[in-house]
Amino acid sequence: MEQLNVYLHFVTRAAVLVALMMLLGAVAAGQTPSPTPTPPSTPQMPPLPVSTANPADVATMDAIVAALYDVISGPPGPRNWDRFRSLFYPGARLIPTGIRPTGEAGSRVLSPDDYAARSGPLLEENGFFEREISRRTEKFANIAHLFSTYESRHAKEDEKPFARGINSIQMMNDGKRWWILSIFWQAEDPKNQLPAEYLRTRN
Repeated sequence: MEQLNVYLHFVTRAAVLVALMMLLGAVAAGQTPSPTPTPPSTPQMPPLPVSTANPADVATMDAIVAALYDVISGPPGPRNWDRFRSLFYPGARLIPTGIRPTGEAGSRVLSPDDYAARSGPLLEENGFFEREISRRTEKFANIAHLFSTYESRHAKEDEKPFARGINSIQMMNDGKRWWILSIFWQAEDPKNQLPAEYLRTRN
């Protein structure tokens, strides 16, 4: 009987301790404030750089397209890459697209600086002249999409271009000037000839 009393004493004491621990835990939980959910972050527009653009280059869509073709064109020699960069919105991309030897189409995504680094030496060593020969334009409010047909020559006096293709140009007007957001282009090839609708007079 004495052993039974001792056993019951220990069982009762253990139960009291467990209950006390549960009570203390509940109190602590009640005193600890619930974490406040972090509100989802709002996407921010990239900051606009201090523009070095010539206002005449970016005043209209016609002007910025003319500046784009003009700045990469010329005889062998350096190009004005600062002028080139000034045409593009922060984060803008240039995306050449073509058919790989294996037959599938592929693209490469470049920044304006990437384009200058990759294409600059070739343009400056060999000479390069590119001009727009036709354009189709879609515009709404502050956005525009231009399908600009181009032809390229190594020298201005060359009778025939060595390449033709389409520059798909996306632009935005921020209320002060036009910016190029992307240029996505593909050159003509034997299996992909420019259709007549992209060789007509600009609209």
